[in-house]
Amino acid sequence: MFDFANQAYTLLIITVIYGDLFTRVIVGDAGDDYRLGNLLWSTALALSYLGVVATAPVFGAVMDYAAAKRRFLFLSYVTTVAATAALYWVEPGYVVLGFVLIVLSSYAYSMGEAFIAGFLPDIAGPQEMGRVSGLGWSLGYLGGLFATAFTVLLLGEVSKENFDRIRWVGPFAAAFFLLCAIPTFLWLRERGQPRRLPAGQGYVRLGIQRVGQTVRSLGYLRDLGVFMISLLMAMSGLAIVIAYAFIYGAQVIGWDERARLIMFVVTQFSAAAGAIGFGVIQDRFGALRTYMVTLVMWVAAILLIWVTPELTEWLNRWLGTEWQAQYVFLTAGVAAGLALGSCQSAGRTLVGLFAPPGRAAEFFGFWGLATKLAAAFGLVAVGALQAAVGLQSAILLCAVLFAGALVVAWGVDEARGRARGQALVE
Repeated sequence: MFDFANQAYTLLIITVIYGDLFTRVIVGDAGDDYRLGNLLWSTALALSYLGVVATAPVFGAVMDYAAAKRRFLFLSYVTTVAATAALYWVEPGYVVLGFVLIVLSSYAYSMGEAFIAGFLPDIAGPQEMGRVSGLGWSLGYLGGLFATAFTVLLLGEVSKENFDRIRWVGPFAAAFFLLCAIPTFLWLRERGQPRRLPAGQGYVRLGIQRVGQTVRSLGYLRDLGVFMISLLMAMSGLAIVIAYAFIYGAQVIGWDERARLIMFVVTQFSAAAGAIGFGVIQDRFGALRTYMVTLVMWVAAILLIWVTPELTEWLNRWLGTEWQAQYVFLTAGVAAGLALGSCQSAGRTLVGLFAPPGRAAEFFGFWGLATKLAAAFGLVAVGALQAAVGLQSAILLCAVLFAGALVVAWGVDEARGRARGQALVE
């Protein structure tokens, strides 16, 4: 249920509505193709992810000793709700306030992602992780579908003229997350047991020491270490897509509200289907193979996104049609949606399979570290690149990152990685 609830934030605030609102209305530098707004958006998200990089490994190690995963999850949940609701007070020109609230809400949300992932080994065995992880992602996309469809239909278009209505997107996302996550805290239990701290050590010092131990462990857990490199590259590309897909549609494709709504519905259903379908495939053929297939799909989808305006013109000349680029763009949305949830689900499953027993929260903290460090790098890179060459050309960076992740993943052996993880027990 937590995956169902928290997708309202990432879809309404990061992907579909608020990113477009921030760049085109709050900052609103239309004369420069919104390049300043895009750069500030990238920077805000990158700062939030760097905050996660600085704290998630320590928190993950601390949670293993204190058996405090549930408490950390609750704190991140409350902070996300409060900061997201406060976006209501960000008006056109209030760039600093909007920037700060995005950093805070995105940081809290991202920490919650890492905390909830740490529960996966508690609720699923090794043979069930793919299915359970895929189900979680699919429920998340269905939750996001409901929340975003309702918001788009109720609040209308993203524009300065409609600002008095669309500004309610923050409070609505906060309320959806607040209410739908309640069952998680009613039913989810902390299964770990607190362990006694070594004499003379506090949680922070111990957490830092555990980070060093985790880094040293990666020398033995070679496949996990190599996979983290691949995951870093893939999550860089994925972070760009999540943050810029609907901004790209508005600024490069020039779609209308109808096409935006169709794209959202198409990607949500295809993402939910992909998460469930590929989750079953993970359990049968292995999470690594599934992950690599999704990377191939991503490279194809990004190339199609990049070439959409020119491809539409070529098809119209060749076929004598009058298709609009916004509807050709929907084709890329289907491919991207299928790969979206399945790529993240397979990555989360592989971390769970490679992690040594009893140290899941610690290594999921590193999973959060890798993905958020990757996101920060990707967003800073694309923000700077689009400021120089424009958003359409800058989006090709994603294809390069997904292709690089695929090449690195060839060096991972899933069976060997699982065996070494099982052998490294405290």
